[in-house]
Amino acid sequence: MSEATYLGLGANVGDALETLRAAVYALDDVDGFAVDEVSGVYRTPPWPSPDDPRSVTQEPFLNLVVRGFTTLEPAALLEETQLIEAAFGRDRAREVRWGPRTLDIDLLLVGERQLDTPELTLPHPRIAERGFVLVPLLEVAPAGVLPDGRRLTALLAALAPIEDIELEVRFDEVPTHHLPRPDGPGGPPASFQRPGSGT
Repeated sequence: MSEATYLGLGANVGDALETLRAAVYALDDVDGFAVDEVSGVYRTPPWPSPDDPRSVTQEPFLNLVVRGFTTLEPAALLEETQLIEAAFGRDRAREVRWGPRTLDIDLLLVGERQLDTPELTLPHPRIAERGFVLVPLLEVAPAGVLPDGRRLTALLAALAPIEDIELEVRFDEVPTHHLPRPDGPGGPPASFQRPGSGT
Protein backbone atom coordinates (compact mmCIF):
# COMPACT_ATOMS: atom_id res chain seq x y z
CA MET A 1 0.00 0.00 0.00
CA SER A 2 1.27 3.48 -0.90
CA GLU A 3 1.60 5.95 1.97
CA ALA A 4 1.76 9.74 1.86
CA THR A 5 5.24 10.72 2.99
CA TYR A 6 6.80 14.08 3.82
CA LEU A 7 10.53 14.67 3.65
CA GLY A 8 12.39 17.78 4.77
CA LEU A 9 15.45 18.74 2.73
CA GLY A 10 18.09 21.28 3.71
CA ALA A 11 21.53 22.40 2.53
CA ASN A 12 23.96 25.24 3.25
CA VAL A 13 27.25 24.15 1.69
CA GLY A 14 28.22 24.85 -1.92
CA ASP A 15 25.45 25.50 -4.46
CA ALA A 16 22.65 24.63 -2.05
CA LEU A 17 19.87 25.52 -4.46
CA GLU A 18 21.18 23.25 -7.19
CA THR A 19 21.77 20.50 -4.62
CA LEU A 20 18.14 20.66 -3.51
CA ARG A 21 16.88 20.64 -7.08
CA ALA A 22 18.99 17.61 -7.95
CA ALA A 23 18.02 15.85 -4.71
CA VAL A 24 14.33 16.12 -5.58
CA TYR A 25 15.01 14.32 -8.86
CA ALA A 26 17.15 11.75 -7.04
CA LEU A 27 14.26 11.03 -4.67
CA ASP A 28 11.88 10.58 -7.58
CA ASP A 29 14.30 8.02 -9.03
CA VAL A 30 14.07 5.83 -5.92
CA ASP A 31 12.17 2.62 -6.62
CA GLY A 32 9.09 2.70 -4.42
CA PHE A 33 8.97 6.47 -3.97
CA ALA A 34 7.27 9.03 -6.22
CA VAL A 35 7.45 12.79 -5.72
CA ASP A 36 3.98 14.35 -5.68
CA GLU A 37 4.56 17.98 -4.70
CA VAL A 38 7.44 20.24 -3.69
CA SER A 39 7.21 23.33 -1.50
CA GLY A 40 8.96 26.58 -2.19
CA VAL A 41 12.58 26.90 -1.13
CA TYR A 42 13.00 28.94 2.05
CA ARG A 43 16.12 30.69 3.29
CA THR A 44 16.32 30.14 7.02
CA PRO A 45 18.81 30.81 9.82
CA PRO A 46 20.70 27.81 11.20
CA TRP A 47 19.09 25.84 14.02
CA PRO A 48 19.58 26.13 16.97
CA SER A 49 19.66 29.93 17.14
CA PRO A 50 23.02 31.69 17.74
CA ASP A 51 22.19 32.36 21.42
CA ASP A 52 21.75 28.62 22.04
CA PRO A 53 24.93 26.99 23.47
CA ARG A 54 24.43 24.09 21.04
CA SER A 55 24.65 26.38 18.00
CA VAL A 56 27.40 26.21 15.39
CA THR A 57 28.59 29.20 13.34
CA GLN A 58 27.53 28.56 9.75
CA GLU A 59 25.74 29.96 6.71
CA PRO A 60 21.92 30.17 6.43
CA PHE A 61 20.15 27.10 5.10
CA LEU A 62 17.90 26.59 2.14
CA ASN A 63 15.01 24.29 3.07
CA LEU A 64 12.05 22.68 1.34
CA VAL A 65 9.58 19.86 1.91
CA VAL A 66 8.73 17.11 -0.55
CA ARG A 67 5.43 15.27 -0.46
CA GLY A 68 5.56 11.87 -2.06
CA PHE A 69 4.01 8.43 -1.96
CA THR A 70 5.97 5.36 -1.01
CA THR A 71 5.54 1.62 -0.85
CA LEU A 72 8.79 1.29 1.09
CA GLU A 73 9.01 0.57 4.78
CA PRO A 74 10.38 3.57 6.71
CA ALA A 75 13.71 1.89 7.41
CA ALA A 76 14.20 1.16 3.72
CA LEU A 77 13.26 4.72 2.77
CA LEU A 78 15.69 6.06 5.38
CA GLU A 79 18.44 3.96 3.84
CA GLU A 80 17.65 5.35 0.39
CA THR A 81 17.71 8.95 1.63
CA GLN A 82 21.04 8.40 3.36
CA LEU A 83 22.50 7.02 0.13
CA ILE A 84 21.37 10.20 -1.63
CA GLU A 85 22.91 12.35 1.12
CA ALA A 86 26.20 10.49 0.74
CA ALA A 87 26.11 10.96 -3.04
CA PHE A 88 25.99 14.71 -2.44
CA GLY A 89 28.97 14.60 -0.10
CA ARG A 90 27.50 14.13 3.36
CA ASP A 91 29.85 12.23 5.68
CA ARG A 92 27.97 11.36 8.86
CA ALA A 93 31.12 10.02 10.52
CA ARG A 94 32.88 13.40 10.34
CA GLU A 95 30.09 15.94 10.66
CA VAL A 96 29.23 18.17 13.62
CA ARG A 97 25.75 17.80 15.10
CA TRP A 98 23.51 20.60 13.80
CA GLY A 99 26.47 21.82 11.76
CA PRO A 100 26.85 22.62 8.04
CA ARG A 101 25.32 20.16 5.58
CA THR A 102 25.89 19.53 1.91
CA LEU A 103 22.47 17.82 2.06
CA ASP A 104 20.19 16.78 4.89
CA ILE A 105 17.05 14.70 4.26
CA ASP A 106 14.73 14.11 7.20
CA LEU A 107 11.76 11.75 7.23
CA LEU A 108 9.07 13.94 8.77
CA LEU A 109 5.93 11.86 8.36
CA VAL A 110 5.22 8.48 6.79
CA GLY A 111 1.47 7.92 6.67
CA GLU A 112 0.18 7.48 10.21
CA ARG A 113 3.31 5.65 11.31
CA GLN A 114 4.54 6.14 14.86
CA LEU A 115 7.99 4.69 15.33
CA ASP A 116 10.77 5.03 17.88
CA THR A 117 13.95 3.10 17.16
CA PRO A 118 17.64 4.00 17.54
CA GLU A 119 17.72 4.70 13.80
CA LEU A 120 14.43 6.50 13.22
CA THR A 121 11.64 8.29 15.07
CA LEU A 122 8.33 9.02 13.35
CA PRO A 123 6.92 11.58 13.25
CA HIS A 124 10.19 13.51 13.31
CA PRO A 125 10.66 14.42 16.99
CA ARG A 126 11.41 18.11 16.41
CA ILE A 127 8.66 19.06 13.93
CA ALA A 128 6.90 21.19 16.55
CA GLU A 129 10.09 23.15 17.37
CA ARG A 130 11.13 24.11 13.87
CA GLY A 131 9.51 26.88 11.89
CA PHE A 132 11.78 26.07 8.95
CA VAL A 133 10.08 22.67 8.78
CA LEU A 134 6.51 23.74 9.51
CA VAL A 135 6.38 26.61 7.01
CA PRO A 136 7.18 24.51 3.90
CA LEU A 137 5.37 21.47 5.34
CA LEU A 138 2.14 23.43 5.59
CA GLU A 139 2.53 24.43 1.95
CA VAL A 140 2.22 20.82 0.83
CA ALA A 141 -0.01 19.67 3.72
CA PRO A 142 -2.23 22.68 4.52
CA ALA A 143 -4.68 20.55 6.52
CA GLY A 144 -1.94 18.38 8.02
CA VAL A 145 -2.48 16.59 11.32
CA LEU A 146 0.11 14.58 13.23
CA PRO A 147 -0.80 11.01 14.24
CA ASP A 148 -1.39 12.26 17.82
CA GLY A 149 -4.05 14.70 16.59
CA ARG A 150 -2.05 17.95 16.71
CA ARG A 151 -2.68 20.20 13.73
CA LEU A 152 0.30 21.64 11.90
CA THR A 153 -1.37 25.06 11.83
CA ALA A 154 -1.60 25.04 15.64
CA LEU A 155 2.06 24.04 15.96
CA LEU A 156 3.12 26.91 13.70
CA ALA A 157 0.90 29.40 15.56
CA ALA A 158 2.55 28.37 18.82
CA LEU A 159 5.92 29.45 17.40
CA ALA A 160 4.75 32.89 16.22
CA PRO A 161 6.16 35.38 15.59
CA ILE A 162 8.47 33.54 13.21
CA GLU A 163 11.21 35.72 11.79
CA ASP A 164 13.89 35.33 9.14
CA ILE A 165 12.17 32.58 7.14
CA GLU A 166 11.92 33.95 3.62
CA LEU A 167 10.78 32.42 0.38
CA GLU A 168 13.85 32.17 -1.82
CA VAL A 169 12.43 30.64 -5.01
CA ARG A 170 9.97 28.13 -6.41
CA PHE A 171 11.33 25.56 -8.79
CA ASP A 172 9.88 25.92 -12.28
CA GLU A 173 10.53 22.30 -13.11
CA VAL A 174 10.41 19.46 -10.61
CA PRO A 175 9.15 15.90 -11.08
CA THR A 176 5.64 16.34 -9.67
CA HIS A 177 2.10 15.76 -10.81
CA HIS A 178 1.17 19.40 -10.22
CA LEU A 179 1.34 22.50 -12.41
CA PRO A 180 3.74 25.29 -11.38
CA ARG A 181 2.29 27.63 -8.76
CA PRO A 182 0.88 30.87 -10.20
CA ASP A 183 3.18 33.17 -8.22
CA GLY A 184 6.21 31.51 -9.80
CA PRO A 185 9.80 31.89 -8.70
CA GLY A 186 9.33 35.55 -7.77
CA GLY A 187 6.81 34.89 -5.00
CA PRO A 188 6.72 37.28 -2.04
CA PRO A 189 8.63 36.65 1.19
CA ALA A 190 6.66 34.74 3.78
CA SER A 191 5.69 36.50 6.99
CA PHE A 192 4.23 34.64 9.93
CA GLN A 193 3.01 36.58 12.96
CA ARG A 194 0.70 35.76 15.84
CA PRO A 195 -2.72 37.32 15.13
CA GLY A 196 -3.06 40.65 16.91
CA SER A 197 0.68 41.03 17.45
CA GLY A 198 0.74 44.21 15.39
CA THR A 199 4.05 43.31 13.75
